[in-house]
Amino acid sequence: MTIRVILADDHAVVRKGICDFLQEDGDIEVIAQAGDGAKVKELLASLRPDVALLDVRMPHATGIEVTRWIREKALPIRVLILSAYDDDPFVFAAMQAGANGYVLKNAEADEITAAVRKVAQGRSAIAPDIAEKVAAHQSSGQMGDLTAEPLTEREREILHSAAAGLTNKAIGAKLIISDRTVQGHLASIYSKLGVNTRTEAVTKALHMGIIDLSGTGS
Repeated sequence: MTIRVILADDHAVVRKGICDFLQEDGDIEVIAQAGDGAKVKELLASLRPDVALLDVRMPHATGIEVTRWIREKALPIRVLILSAYDDDPFVFAAMQAGANGYVLKNAEADEITAAVRKVAQGRSAIAPDIAEKVAAHQSSGQMGDLTAEPLTEREREILHSAAAGLTNKAIGAKLIISDRTVQGHLASIYSKLGVNTRTEAVTKALHMGIIDLSGTGS
């Protein structure tokens, strides 16, 4: 049976290269491509592929944000993150969001193709060096980023506004809630992210892909 894939990456040349080698063996079909997070959401909702192959960093919504959106919508789509980053926060944020696999862009073509097949079959596909990091964190008990309670949609809205430089009063006016309610949400955000200040929360959220300031956000 053919595996239907939607591919999202903000670099057209990269998309073409990945698309070409994925389809070489004939059992994988790239049914659509997107260059940003907003477009890929539209395609995923309408086409319902077997696998979404997502770049971790894209305009308008990161691959991690798109993964979280897929899970919130309960779409029956397997997710494979394709990234140039093997930093712990990216990996753990992707796993927490519900990704089924995480491979690096510098992997061999057959490794990426094999990863697509694995996630399509309901299996996990994590690059060996990344799997070692996850295992090391599991053995040391340092899995906070994986097990942390995810932010609510309203908390992400508030954090995105905070990242844009809005004061609590301005955020309250924008969202039609009180300053006290904004402060309460920020306290919850600090607790979930394990930070103590607004700056720390914004920095960590940007690094983990929870919020994105490269476009309009999700």
